[in-house]
Amino acid sequence: MAELPSRGRTDDGAIARVRALTRAVDRARIESDLRALVRTPSVTGDETAVADLAAHLLAEAGATVERLDVDPASTETDPDFPGTEMARETLPLAFGRLGRPGGRRILLVGHLDVVPVGDPTAWTVGPWGGEIRDGRLYGRGACDMKGGIASILGVVRSLVVTGIADGLDGELLVALVPSEEDGGSGMLAAIRSLARQDGSVAEAAVITEPTEMEIVVAHAGALTFRLIVPGRAAHASVRTEGVSALDNLFTLVRALAEDEAARNAAEMDPLMTVLGMPYPTIIGKVSGGDWASTVLDRVVAEGRYGVRLGQTAADAEADLRACLARACADDPFLRDHPAAVEITGGRFGSARVEPDGPLADGLAAAILDATGREAARVGAPYGADMRLIVHQGVTPTVMFGPGDVHVAHSADEHVRLDEVVDCARALAVWSARELAQA
Repeated sequence: MAELPSRGRTDDGAIARVRALTRAVDRARIESDLRALVRTPSVTGDETAVADLAAHLLAEAGATVERLDVDPASTETDPDFPGTEMARETLPLAFGRLGRPGGRRILLVGHLDVVPVGDPTAWTVGPWGGEIRDGRLYGRGACDMKGGIASILGVVRSLVVTGIADGLDGELLVALVPSEEDGGSGMLAAIRSLARQDGSVAEAAVITEPTEMEIVVAHAGALTFRLIVPGRAAHASVRTEGVSALDNLFTLVRALAEDEAARNAAEMDPLMTVLGMPYPTIIGKVSGGDWASTVLDRVVAEGRYGVRLGQTAADAEADLRACLARACADDPFLRDHPAAVEITGGRFGSARVEPDGPLADGLAAAILDATGREAARVGAPYGADMRLIVHQGVTPTVMFGPGDVHVAHSADEHVRLDEVVDCARALAVWSARELAQA
């Protein structure tokens, strides 16, 4: 096993610490923790039960735990409010701490909420069962991202079992938050709470999102929007006297497709260009009409608009509105009857940290030493809580975790247990090095 410097040193003690930390990651306990988390439903908006469980597991692992319930109204009035889609009564947060407060602090983050199950008949396993097949644990949230939370619990246990937690020169903070899937209100609430208590968030952070064990150093964002597209009703037998709102929607969809192509072609950062289409736009829902033989006079469409690297959600909203305004201005009917645009749900901005900066370099070294694999530094086309920690929390942040985003949100969602264990090993080594005794 190769060994890179621990805060600038290479010695037999450092090699021994790596071996001790990796051996202390208990696969059976990680499996047990992950199954318990998956078996506790936590669809966005209803995360209290899983937050209570996570707090219990953190305490059991040896962390000092704080459970908070934040009033959602406090984030809705925040100038950086990231939007929301689900009604909720509370934002349940679970914090865990190891080490010495007041010095250097690093942060491990996971989100507790999951998306709905969808069509249950599409699953071959119970969505909340935590069944294991061929080394994979199945269930809603197993990949996105309760596998990553189980890895974090494994980190805490490893540091405690080895006794390294007692000698940390600083503090490891775990933040487990709700509401990531519909915008990030939980992460914003956690950031504000930490700033009030401690004056700052952390010196570095890792979110254990499913990245296939690669290091995500940049990510795009996304807006959800609603178009209310007008037309003019007429009897089907004289349809040419009417104007179909559906035809008008097609006009706007073509404009959005041209805008999508132009925005993606303009991207120059290789972290994003390698993705092919880092900023997709889609229409995912359409409704309209109330009589089969009447020309539609109104269509409502809902969709998703990509936020480019370097953009805020507000920047992307301006691009979206400008695109649709041009399309309306060029159409003889929509010029006088423009479509209305509403921004709904989450507002995910983008974020980027230096691919060769100290955070990515240190994490890559820990991954190599703990698992023997070299982790690529990549960009991602989706929004995440990372941008809130980077911008609102003023903390360098990357994403690194077990699981493949291609199975997230899908039927038979799953995560490889080997990856969950390896993630815990790598982050235990990274945490110990970041907070090594001087």
